[in-house]
Amino acid sequence: MQPLIAAIKRGRFAVFGRAGMDLFADPPGTKAENAQSFRADIGGSSANICVGLCKLGMQAALVTSVSDDTVGRFCINRLRSYGAETGYVKIIGGEYRVSLAVYESTIEDFQLCIYRNNAVDFQVTDADVDRVDYSDFSALITAGTVFAAEPSRSSTFRAFQNARDAGLPVIFDIDYRPYSWPSAKVAAEVLTRAGEDSDLIVGNDEEFDFMAGGPGKGLCKARDLAAAGKLVIYKMGHQGAITFAEGKEIRTGIYPVTAVKPNGAGDSFLAGLLASIAEGRPLRQAVLRGSACASIVVSQPGCAPAMPTSAQLDDFLANHPGPTET
Repeated sequence: MQPLIAAIKRGRFAVFGRAGMDLFADPPGTKAENAQSFRADIGGSSANICVGLCKLGMQAALVTSVSDDTVGRFCINRLRSYGAETGYVKIIGGEYRVSLAVYESTIEDFQLCIYRNNAVDFQVTDADVDRVDYSDFSALITAGTVFAAEPSRSSTFRAFQNARDAGLPVIFDIDYRPYSWPSAKVAAEVLTRAGEDSDLIVGNDEEFDFMAGGPGKGLCKARDLAAAGKLVIYKMGHQGAITFAEGKEIRTGIYPVTAVKPNGAGDSFLAGLLASIAEGRPLRQAVLRGSACASIVVSQPGCAPAMPTSAQLDDFLANHPGPTET
């Protein structure tokens, strides 16, 4: 595990996967179907991770494709505004489009509507991942959605090999979204392969269950991956998380908040975890700081704009009760 930690401490990440546009109803508490106004920002799991890392003082570049239109340019501009590097964002013409997420800041009967027709982020090719200068980064990060279709599925596995050849560890957030996949069988096979090819794996209990082939099997799957030498973080919602590292099981709680939405928590957790490891913090503390980041994001509207800065995270930890005991 030490080479993985040493690489993360360099704090420079190549993030592969989706950038999208988020539209969230304003003001908070307004149902999307009744809204008269919406706020807009960058969205998509990988883009959110990228933004979260940058806001916590890390360096991150997104590797993806966006459409050659005003929405694609919006995404690039928003990434840049947060400090993310966009040199590996390819602009594609034609009928491919950036995905759009429409949601609301209310937990009761929460609605999230995602448009993924002809998703442009699936059009990342072998040539795109081969032009990345892997020697310029300390680790590769991706979220599971990138594997849901070709050519990005094959090209991202190629990026894994490129990273290996360059001595970079692979960090994988399972991030299973059923609507993106042709079938559950294909998803289970591909995500399992991605997990086996990774050095750090993060997912919730349902995602590990899915990889393992059924309810109640995920914890054993997480332990098996950890036994193979991987750092594994098994999230359990309000019950906290179990971190499997070097034969140990580290149990941590959460920071209770009044949530206004459920989405964005996983992206913020991973950004907070990695940034805290990069700062040299012990693993248990890094996981707790990731959990705090997740709590901050669900308590505020939007995803990218809700990601905390280092100062905001420290202020939250200093003034908020928690974590809960496990």
